[in-house]
Amino acid sequence: MAAAYCEVALPLPLRSTFTYAVPGPLAEVVAPGSRVVVPFRNRALVGVVLGLTARRPEAEQIKEIAEVLDPVPALPPLLLELGRWVANYYLAPPGEVFRAMLPPAVELRQARELLLTAAGREYLAGLAAQGNRSEAEITEQALLQLFEVEGKPARRERLRKLPGGEAAAARLIRRGRLEAREVTQHRKARTQKIVAWNAESGGAIEDGGKPAAGCSAAGPLDRIRQVLTATRGPLPVKLLLQQAGVTGGAVQKLIHSGQLKTWEEPATVDEDLFDADFSPPANVLNAEQERALAEIRGWFEAGAFTVGLLHGVTGSGKTEVYLRAVESALGRERTALILVPEIALTLWMGRLCRAWFGDGVAVLHSGMPEAERAREWWRVRRGEAQVVVGTRSAVFAPLENLGLVIVDEEQESSYKQEETPRYNGRDTAIVRAKQAGAVVVLGSATPSLESFHHARSGKYRLLQLETRVANRPLADVKVVDLREEFRQTHRAGTVSEKLRAAIAERLEHGTQALVLINRRGYSWFLLCRSCGAAVQCQDCSISLTYHKRRERLVCHYCGYSSRVPRQCPKCASEHIYFFGEGVEQVEERLRGLFPAARIARLDRDTARTKRAHQKVLGAFDAGKLDILVGTQMVAKGHDFQRVTLVGVVSTDIALGLPDFRAAERTFQLLTQVAGRAGRGALPGAVLVETYYPEHYAIQHAARQDYPAFFEKELHFRRLMHYPPFTALASVLVRDTKEENAIRWSRQLAGFLAPQESRGVKVLGPAAAPLARLRREFRFQFILKAPRRAQLTQVLASCLDYCGRKQIPERAVIVDVDPLSLF
Repeated sequence: MAAAYCEVALPLPLRSTFTYAVPGPLAEVVAPGSRVVVPFRNRALVGVVLGLTARRPEAEQIKEIAEVLDPVPALPPLLLELGRWVANYYLAPPGEVFRAMLPPAVELRQARELLLTAAGREYLAGLAAQGNRSEAEITEQALLQLFEVEGKPARRERLRKLPGGEAAAARLIRRGRLEAREVTQHRKARTQKIVAWNAESGGAIEDGGKPAAGCSAAGPLDRIRQVLTATRGPLPVKLLLQQAGVTGGAVQKLIHSGQLKTWEEPATVDEDLFDADFSPPANVLNAEQERALAEIRGWFEAGAFTVGLLHGVTGSGKTEVYLRAVESALGRERTALILVPEIALTLWMGRLCRAWFGDGVAVLHSGMPEAERAREWWRVRRGEAQVVVGTRSAVFAPLENLGLVIVDEEQESSYKQEETPRYNGRDTAIVRAKQAGAVVVLGSATPSLESFHHARSGKYRLLQLETRVANRPLADVKVVDLREEFRQTHRAGTVSEKLRAAIAERLEHGTQALVLINRRGYSWFLLCRSCGAAVQCQDCSISLTYHKRRERLVCHYCGYSSRVPRQCPKCASEHIYFFGEGVEQVEERLRGLFPAARIARLDRDTARTKRAHQKVLGAFDAGKLDILVGTQMVAKGHDFQRVTLVGVVSTDIALGLPDFRAAERTFQLLTQVAGRAGRGALPGAVLVETYYPEHYAIQHAARQDYPAFFEKELHFRRLMHYPPFTALASVLVRDTKEENAIRWSRQLAGFLAPQESRGVKVLGPAAAPLARLRREFRFQFILKAPRRAQLTQVLASCLDYCGRKQIPERAVIVDVDPLSLF
């Protein structure tokens, strides 16, 4: 018997799925993993089919699927299985999980339709019989007559043509005389014309046409042939005109003659997809790299799921091992997935992989335009790409026959999603590889304590690269004691005298310097010297950061901004003071100290677009800049050959945060940024400025001694019962009304208190470190358990309890394995 019903996950913050009937005409095309359009209340939603059944559910009325979007299921069976695991492990609504896994629905757009109701027809008849009508009633009658005459729904945009139409429609909707509903419409995809040299064309034409201004004397035909054959390859017409320096008329002439062939592709703005003239260096592996690669190949030969931790010092050539491992996977007709922590790093890794593996590489990350991301996603689904490079969300790329998963910089917190579903990309990648029987390589110079602990205990295989490529020495790291600096100079500046002298020396020798301060803006906050109050965000319990370039105070959490006040908002005093230094202030200070130097800044404010980011990094890599100042965006993954000095300003920022991972993050950041120095033929030096030089994280980072830091930090984690020795979760209760958040927190406290006797330690409720965020008051519980199963059971029961007590689902956030307790 054919399946007549299906289970559908919808993108809603609900922990349940929904059952729909499968109409006869769609029975042959609906399958698990299919994207379907279904009615839900007065909306049309895109969901994913999780399963089919012939058994009729108990509900009296079952709605039908309206449309199946794709001829083949969007999600293959293993991805459906992975989605269920994510929903169960992270206690996330299944619909939200599968929404994160699906490609952007660029072929659809939401529209709002209005329909005439029975009450509207009665009202219209009454207006027609009524003699004396008001102006508003005349407008309403004209509006309702549109529906009566046409006999079909109308779009809201049509109402703008009728004076007062939108206001009249709003009144009629409130009174039930019109019904509003959301529908989906198919959108015509934007395309672009691609041209390629037609090698089979036997015809010839004169090399006519005029070259564009500034182009070489060679004829247009020669230049076009050169670009499309020897230099590049198939290109959009717009890019061909730029690359060859020819006119559109010359290209059209070659198309008509048959010497160029052309076709339409979905439009893309990512010109890197057509960047084929990048050649990677041909490196010879050293003995350590060969040993690591041989062991990874052995795991392939064994054909079993294996997780390896590639622990290599900065500059040891981990990327080279990754690429050779991918090559081995492809040679066995398996596919490969490479995850990197930041969008910026996908640009470099994507170009590198395309140079190695050609067109079979797809790049996926959330910063891409939706049409471009959908295009790449479907290339992967159709099997046109065998290698995927991307950030966290690329873990759900629909690769079949997965053989290798690489997670570069596996310790990075950016792998953890901070919105629902709150999954960890690294851990999800490991589970996905286990389902596929694939090999996982986690790479880092500063692994997370959990991963290194698993490697030490034998759960993961440990591979080590202890020396840099070509036996280059690690950079010499020196700690600058700012307390001593203040005693000598009686000044507390943003750049110490030692760092100033070191930069001046590099400028004299023509090499480059990198300066890191992990703080955006110009000053940390604005402080009143009379009453001691700081200017705070109106929606969050956090001080506003001063951005001098924009002359605004900005909240880095919700985006609220305001003008800089001339007097204190609390006491009206004029004695206001800008406290602390950010990356803007350091840049300004360096420009004052070195007016002739070429200086640029790289942070979230200057690199708002991918092109802006590429422009700064490209200029620095090409030697067009002398000093690059930046936040942690400059700290990892980059290979600058001419950088011989790295300066770290305000090192102590992270150490003061109320988080048990503060020391680990400080050590990782310092070690990673120190690794940017001395990667070329010239030796490098690092200066770390701090008011707390005795701290073990700073001391071990200065020696770049990860094993020593690991042992020290592991001792504290064991004493305080933190991961990797316990399973950890955060439960956050929030609401815009403080009394609601307090009441619900007390209810949850009553439920969680008895769990202490079952071995689950419960801390809280207490005000969260950010007690108010985006106008919501927040109270937090921290749960610890010796076994993961215990914790999962308690959290699931907690959510069930919230449902019974009618605590809104959006009011309770469960974060399993949190990387931040803010």
